[in-house]
Amino acid sequence: MNKVVTFGELMLRLMPEGHHRFVQVNNFNAEFGGAEANVAVSLANYGMDAYFVTKLPEHEIGMSALNSIRRFGVNTDFVARGGDRLGIYFLEKGASQRGSLCIYDRKNSAFAESSSSDYDWNKIFKDSKWFHITGVTPALSKKTAALAIEACKAAKAKGVTVSCDLNYRSKLWTKAQAKKTMSEIAKYVDVCVANEEDALNVFGIKTQKTNVDSGIIDKNAFIKTAEELSKKYGFKKVAITLRQSINADFNKWSALLYDGKEAFFSKEYSIQIVERVGAGDAFAGALIYGLIKQAEKDPDFKDTKSVVEFASAASCLKHTIEGDFNQVSVKEVLKLVNSDGTGRVSR
Repeated sequence: MNKVVTFGELMLRLMPEGHHRFVQVNNFNAEFGGAEANVAVSLANYGMDAYFVTKLPEHEIGMSALNSIRRFGVNTDFVARGGDRLGIYFLEKGASQRGSLCIYDRKNSAFAESSSSDYDWNKIFKDSKWFHITGVTPALSKKTAALAIEACKAAKAKGVTVSCDLNYRSKLWTKAQAKKTMSEIAKYVDVCVANEEDALNVFGIKTQKTNVDSGIIDKNAFIKTAEELSKKYGFKKVAITLRQSINADFNKWSALLYDGKEAFFSKEYSIQIVERVGAGDAFAGALIYGLIKQAEKDPDFKDTKSVVEFASAASCLKHTIEGDFNQVSVKEVLKLVNSDGTGRVSR
């Protein structure tokens, strides 16, 4: 099987039932999730040999977090154990004109305090085909920023393809901090995943004639953003997601993939949202899968267009699934790609 490695933090997720606000409830539903872990779960569901690398406390909650991804077939052989606490995030699901709210409680977590001695990159990247990381990981602490760069260097030294989802989080670091660190990481990245806000906040590249909040999207402007990212940072491929937020419950969703020569757009989906969190990770996981299969000349991934269609459809489906993880199969995604997307009952 194709070995793909992801590296990041797995957190406890606490959320009120339904659309209740934090201040309304006495109970929270407990689940687990995190950007790179979400990608690993998607890849495992698609049949990839998915490895997730992190550090978790050695107590029972750490074990519960580990089991939450093991159940999907994610390999956890290189998960370090130790540290004092598991990172937590609280999610309040928005509705209509009230947006969702995410609050982090992850300072000094086991992962944020981990060090080089916790990870044997030579063993981790042995026989690996792909390495994926996001901008969330280096934003957590100076230690994880150094580890992110270290991991990317080690992956490239082994000839591993590296992808990075910029994933700018203003609650974790400043734009200046992000640009400094991500510019260093970009030296080792082959495939960049972003949206127009990430490109602007991390690299200062503005997508012209576009306002996703008002629904104005200039496709040529997105192509120029992809071209500029590729030219400036040497990315071989750039994927950009295009989200038009009508309100918290209804979005329009599509994506483009620039392969260094041409840009290809997916179809646009109109989505009634069940859960928005993890949709970008679902896109990244499906993109990685599609690019690997394209290189293997799989007939379902014969060209760049088919890859971006698969990634966009996988992310569309994630919007309909509660929790961080995209629990869909290749067959389900391809069915959406090749259908009108009406969601008819399968009998």
